[in-house]
Amino acid sequence: MPIPAPLRAVLQDIARSARPLLVGGCVRDWLMGLEPEDFDIEVYGCDWDRLETLLKVHGPVQMVGRSFGVMKLKLGSTVHDFSLPRRESKTGSGHRGFQVEADPNLGERDAAARRDFTINALMVDPLKGELIDHFGGCADLERRILRHTGTAFSEDPLRVLRGFQLAARFSCTMAPETTKLCRSMLDEYQTLPVERVWGEWEKWCTQAATPSDGLRILKETGWIALFPQVAAIDGVPQDPEWHPEGDVLAHTGFCLDALTASPSWAQTSPDDRRTLSLAVLAHDFGKATTTLKGERHGEVRWISPRHDSEGGPLADEFLMGIGAPTALSATVRPLVEQHLYHHSWAHDGPSAASIRRLARRLEPATIEQLCRVMEADSRGRPPRASPDSDARIRILAQAARNLQLEQQAPRPILLGRHLMESGMKPGLQFGPILKEAFEAQLDGAFDDIPGARQWLETRMHREPSG
Repeated sequence: MPIPAPLRAVLQDIARSARPLLVGGCVRDWLMGLEPEDFDIEVYGCDWDRLETLLKVHGPVQMVGRSFGVMKLKLGSTVHDFSLPRRESKTGSGHRGFQVEADPNLGERDAAARRDFTINALMVDPLKGELIDHFGGCADLERRILRHTGTAFSEDPLRVLRGFQLAARFSCTMAPETTKLCRSMLDEYQTLPVERVWGEWEKWCTQAATPSDGLRILKETGWIALFPQVAAIDGVPQDPEWHPEGDVLAHTGFCLDALTASPSWAQTSPDDRRTLSLAVLAHDFGKATTTLKGERHGEVRWISPRHDSEGGPLADEFLMGIGAPTALSATVRPLVEQHLYHHSWAHDGPSAASIRRLARRLEPATIEQLCRVMEADSRGRPPRASPDSDARIRILAQAARNLQLEQQAPRPILLGRHLMESGMKPGLQFGPILKEAFEAQLDGAFDDIPGARQWLETRMHREPSG
């Protein structure tokens, strides 16, 4: 495993009197051919004071707590976690019901047994190049299987949600015995702090390669019931001609996978990944309450009238339930409510005024983000191609670019200072005039300050003198 030179120097110092092992995600990622983002080191045969002394020679050390046996060492701009082996005793229900004690003399197998899945219980001796696999994690990693390491798994319900996001990140399935164990832990969900729930959903949003694999884990374990807006679309029928891929949940999974498979995803910022993933997840929540048999083109079909607008409040409820930051609702909801906009015009494409008003309705989300949600929706119905939808999305994107509105909403051109410059005295009349001016601007009456002043002059001449 390639280890940065500064870290290797620390490990060599520790190895003179103790045994440092790389553990957890860095080992898993290395075996998968990925570059580890950070390194976690577990040190055996060393007490807290000795470890602290060894680390301080190399850089600033932040002590997380003696009971947890974790220290953070800063090497340049990078922080590495060093820990002592730990024993955990269950003292109460839920994720926080543990007593944790550092034990320098704990055996490697016993320490690895407290980890959640076998693929996360792997260890490497970085100086000898020795891979240590006590629980068959290498075989499970090769087959992309999530299997719990031991019976202690059931003591922490957050591990089920870790499985949900790990499955999505690494395209994993879950071992049947682990699925069964997860189903038995449903009642423990209520003990989880909502911020920890959001932490796992955020990893799903920002790091998933195949988000649908996470949704499949939720369904197989029964944990989908804990997210009622997602559970409600499971089994909701769709018109088989337009949606040959299956029910609404199946369609949503295909849409999410199409989103992360798009060429632009690798360059997408974490903030945008959160917004787009959640908007695509929620875009058809409204179908759960609007789907019915109705007539379309002279035939009786499954239809979901107004599911776009009905989905907005459901998206808000879902985001609140998983502890998402409040600001996310402001971007996700309008993307859900406007995801069918590209079907709103007839033959000539959307008018400039329509696009300006769309940008305002979406704000703080953008037309660029909306087009990406629409693209995922269009491509999430295999094997049916949607050339008409794709063409309409391209038309919308180009029209927004032409108006310089792809990434921002229009701002009022005429302001209060312009009214004063025209000789008007500040007062309550400013509000209605500025609102009327902005509406005229959106309609295309003017697009610069000279035009705005001309509009104002014309309006003032129309005003009755009293």
